Amino acid sequence: MKNKINELYEKSLDSKNEFSTDDIQQVQNVIQLVDQGELRVVEKKQNEWFVNEWVKKAILLYFKTQKMHLIQTEHWNFYDKIPLKKWNGTEGVRVVPQALARFGSFVEKGAILMPSYINIGAYVGANTMIDTWATVGTCAQIGANVHLSGGVGIGGVLEPAQAQPVIIEDDCFVGSRCIVVEGVHLESGVVLGAGVTLTASTKIIDVTKSQSPQIFKGRVPKNSVVIPGVENKTFAAGSYGVPCALIIGER
Repeated sequence: MKNKINELYEKSLDSKNEFSTDDIQQVQNVIQLVDQGELRVVEKKQNEWFVNEWVKKAILLYFKTQKMHLIQTEHWNFYDKIPLKKWNGTEGVRVVPQALARFGSFVEKGAILMPSYINIGAYVGANTMIDTWATVGTCAQIGANVHLSGGVGIGGVLEPAQAQPVIIEDDCFVGSRCIVVEGVHLESGVVLGAGVTLTASTKIIDVTKSQSPQIFKGRVPKNSVVIPGVENKTFAAGSYGVPCALIIGER
């Protein structure tokens, strides 16, 4: 399956190539497995996270091979390429009205979805709360026993295929209106205070030690408690406060 997807992806780079019915079915088979949680975009092996590039390529191919169509529900109509997940109650997931999850995302048993949005390729672990108006971007990986508070924005990373998406490990708490994007990795047990913004270039400064604070980028260490901060920097036009994040303690 992996070899076939890699082959089709190379084929897709030439716009003159067309996909056969069998090609399209191969892509759909992969997305079905992602939807069921049997395949993941990112896997943890021996305490390291690895991106399954070929699964990302399958998602990109899915966008290319799907046609726009009318999606009808009891109360709403949509017009898109990718259908929504259909819940029947056997999944063990509580889905509040207006919680939307795209086909090709997976939500584990015990999770609670308030009115929110989960994009294709995303994974949401057991007993996790996705609170009101929180969004989980393409391929983002959310662990078990996580709380994404109201209005949290978890970014999506689909291209390039080798790029790591946002990873939030087990037992994390992400405060209201936080933004976590560009493949940032929160290790287990991290607490983000309300309004923390983390990008790949955001400085995450450990201010718990009196001498030369340790600085992280793209990763928040296990059990860190983090709040928004400002770092003074001098530019040609003068000195300005640049947003950063401060590790102020350990959970």
